Amino acid sequence: MSDAVIRVENLSKKYIIGHQKQERHTSLRDAITSGTQNFADRLMGKKNLDIDDTSEEFWALKDVSFEIKQGDRVGIIGRNGVGKSTPLKILSRITEPTSGKTSIKGRVASLLEVGTGFHPELTGRENVYLNGAILGMGRVEIKKKFDEIVAFAEIEKFLDTPVKRYSSGKYMRLASAAAAHLEPEILIVDEVLAVGDAAFQKKSK
Repeated sequence: MSDAVIRVENLSKKYIIGHQKQERHTSLRDAITSGTQNFADRLMGKKNLDIDDTSEEFWALKDVSFEIKQGDRVGIIGRNGVGKSTPLKILSRITEPTSGKTSIKGRVASLLEVGTGFHPELTGRENVYLNGAILGMGRVEIKKKFDEIVAFAEIEKFLDTPVKRYSSGKYMRLASAAAAHLEPEILIVDEVLAVGDAAFQKKSK
């Protein structure tokens, strides 16, 4: 039996990129007239001939397969736009693959963007408990880790403030601390740690 905790088989993800070419209007009156005509045409079910809509397929991933075993630390390296974040989003169940399949054994936490999984209207305290609940942890278990999370994030003063009022640095520190200390069995991290200051980045390593 395989000891892989993450298995990806023939994973592909296709996006449809739309392109739209519109005519240029020489005056405000022309623009208003054209817009009114287009609206009337849509109401009557006519196709707008002034706009040329085309689309193309973009494959962010195509037939990717790999396995990750327990205890492995794996990094995805490449230039911007090559699809590094796409498999992370698929593994985190943020988006669905076009084809292929994935299997994960264990409790997963994701840090793909600043504050992923946080609710902006809730306080820092409430979001820690929310994240723990999402990971399947009980209140008692979260409470045991709570002081460590707050100390690591260094946001004691703002703990009962809605996180929508946090700076991106505070937001990221709390999200990182919660993800690391709430003991997920699998932690998926994108470039989010690049947001923090040098001292916090050093502490997070």
